[in-house]
Amino acid sequence: MRPSPRQLTREDNTMNTTYAEKRDNGYWVAGTRVSLDSIVYAYWGGQTAESIAQSFPVLTHEQVYGAILFYLANRREVDTYLQNAKAEFEVMRQTAHNADPMFYQKLADAHRPIDTSHQ
Repeated sequence: MRPSPRQLTREDNTMNTTYAEKRDNGYWVAGTRVSLDSIVYAYWGGQTAESIAQSFPVLTHEQVYGAILFYLANRREVDTYLQNAKAEFEVMRQTAHNADPMFYQKLADAHRPIDTSHQ
């Protein structure tokens, strides 16, 4: 049986495991609150499945490997989703910045290193 493009499953006699699902306008590791985005960005960053599983103790190694397989099997669709999410975030970030530029200036000032060479 070939998995549908939106679900990667494992048939194991009577067991059927779904590794990733699309819900709430996003992709998620099935049955969890862990976004597929988190797994994919860690994967892109060069982390191993074992390292990713350590970062997300709620996930099993099987779930992490399954999520990565889902991504690889649906790369074009997931990459498009991630690009759109990034663009939407940038619009929201710019809108927030435009709504209160003084706040963002204060934030930038607070992040500047303090010059201690005059002492």
